[in-house]
Amino acid sequence: MVDQGDGNRMRDDLGSVIDALPSLSEQQKHFLRSRWLDQVVWMEGKAARSRRWHYRLRLVAAVGGVVTPALVGLQLDDDGRRWMGLAAIALGVLVAAAVAVEGLLQLGDTWHHYRRTVEALKGEGWLFFQLSGPYRTHATHADAYRGFAERVEGIIQPSIEGYLAEIAKVKKKDDEQPPGDDAGAATP
Repeated sequence: MVDQGDGNRMRDDLGSVIDALPSLSEQQKHFLRSRWLDQVVWMEGKAARSRRWHYRLRLVAAVGGVVTPALVGLQLDDDGRRWMGLAAIALGVLVAAAVAVEGLLQLGDTWHHYRRTVEALKGEGWLFFQLSGPYRTHATHADAYRGFAERVEGIIQPSIEGYLAEIAKVKKKDDEQPPGDDAGAATP
């Protein structure tokens, strides 16, 4: 789980690595921090939040789905059955809401998307810092910088395009909804 402190610690640690690269200009170091490092920290946080909410909602659905039938099946007096019935209804609504929210937000998919992207960014960063992989033929980080910037953009752009495509899909769906039909149900 990444919290604000972990994000700051990561920013400080990786910022120190960037600052220690002697062949890079201050402008290049600034770009590394503002584009690569900010994306790594931001996506790390988004992945952690998506994972936490995904598991919370799945836990509510799983536990509630198991407990609800047990509440309904309890053999109680009339007053107890009424209260257990109300509790079962409330728990059933909570389970349905958890499943609906998780399905709507697709938090599991979001978590995996951010996790894949941030790991690709981190991996690219480590290859660059160590002048290994595609950077092994470069004598200095300054020589490798242009290729690194291009590769980082190649990782980030599909993520942005996917996000914009999802927004466009939701907007199109909203535009296709009949006027005055906020709930999506058929109008009389």
